[in-house]
Amino acid sequence: MCIVMFFKELTSYVLTKSICLEFRALRWFGQPTAATHPHLLKEGEVTLGISKTEYKSRRTKLFELAKENFKNVSLVKNHILILPSATKLYMTNDIPYQFRQNSDFLYLTGFQEPDSLLVLHTSPDDSHDYHSVLFVPKKDPMKELWDGPRSGVEGARWLTGIEEVYNSEELERFCGDFCKRMGHFALWYNYMKPVHLEFDASVLRHFLKEKRHQFLETTVHLCQKLRVIKSQAEIELMSKSCQVASNAFADVMKFSYPEVKESYLHAKMDFECRMRDAQFLAYPPVVAGGNRANTIHYISNDQIIYGGELVLMDAGCEYFGYTSDISRTWPVSGKFNAAQQSLYEAVLFVQESCIAMCTTNHSLDEIYRKMLELIGHQLKKLGLISAKMKDVEMLKVSREFCPHHVGHYLGMDVHDTSEIPRSIKLQPGMVITIEPGIYIPETNTSVRTEFLGMGIRIEDNVLITESEPVVLSAACPKTPVDIERVMQR
Repeated sequence: MCIVMFFKELTSYVLTKSICLEFRALRWFGQPTAATHPHLLKEGEVTLGISKTEYKSRRTKLFELAKENFKNVSLVKNHILILPSATKLYMTNDIPYQFRQNSDFLYLTGFQEPDSLLVLHTSPDDSHDYHSVLFVPKKDPMKELWDGPRSGVEGARWLTGIEEVYNSEELERFCGDFCKRMGHFALWYNYMKPVHLEFDASVLRHFLKEKRHQFLETTVHLCQKLRVIKSQAEIELMSKSCQVASNAFADVMKFSYPEVKESYLHAKMDFECRMRDAQFLAYPPVVAGGNRANTIHYISNDQIIYGGELVLMDAGCEYFGYTSDISRTWPVSGKFNAAQQSLYEAVLFVQESCIAMCTTNHSLDEIYRKMLELIGHQLKKLGLISAKMKDVEMLKVSREFCPHHVGHYLGMDVHDTSEIPRSIKLQPGMVITIEPGIYIPETNTSVRTEFLGMGIRIEDNVLITESEPVVLSAACPKTPVDIERVMQR
């Protein structure tokens, strides 16, 4: 009997020890992996849906773009591209804000830890090929006790597929050695708006001050040129982000009632997005009741919405690095009155007409000009401006009723790839917003009283394809009939 008990205890000890060792191995990384989060990631994925192969392809394309920029400059054969991660930000003392990785760094590596840095560079032996070098925070048991595990050099190498990985504190030495080995080169670095101030000091010390580089360029436009066209994996993530936000919007509509607080609807949107696996809201949402909807970026969200008023919500979520950005306007009491419905249907007509233009034949600027024209005609139809007004004057007045653009690029950031002009033709793989609005503040004494205090915006997220546009946020109730039906449930 004693022998049996002994072997039972021994077996239990061995199993417990094995589980502990496995647990340690699983906690080797500072972010989810296929080993630690098999319910999220597949083998070979660095982040949800994005493989090591795709990240490597992005780095290769970026380096090729850099070389292409100097193809007619014979003096420039060598390049070094420096892309830092974000660092932690603190609201007070030791209390951090939730960390969000720098989008360009994340796009190229998938690595989620702060205080990291990616270098892409040619070598003295072969200026046609490039090397990827990743700098990451070193393993530190005391800091990991408080802040959670770090991947360290070995973990980062396994996770990202980047072979050459060092501790972040070795960056200064690396920069110095590179200057000595390479002589003259083109330096690519976002020196105008440094992402990481501590790394910035190191980069400046060894590159800018020593003046070893022949040319100094920023990496921003190169990265955005790649990021504006989404891969199939990115499109799937953006579709999911839009689906999550769309379904959350429907639940917020159902939750609305006269005299609800704007903060309640804000909280409901946040809750519903997180319950559908979004990490957080993509930006501080607009939840504007009544006349407050005429403040385009109203985010105080601290007032009461009374019966008979409209509420304008502009919100989206971030789903594993990709954002949605949707706007809807609805009657808090559940039913539009006649004036509200007529103005809403005018905006809806403009929006659907603009969505139909989301093809490779048009640019965002062209759609914007069409939006102003359509708004002008709708204002005439409603009797809000004179039917005899000339087109030039009508367009000017339309800008007063809708002071913002028709849309913007969407992706890892809400206002994504902001350096890509809105004047270029749309291309397959782009995702954009289409968001016309009509705003009539209470101070506008030129319109009939039944329209005063209304602000209506309708915004969808649209994927550009070779043929027809695809509305990724189509699940979000939009027509007056659909909105009222949802709110009666």
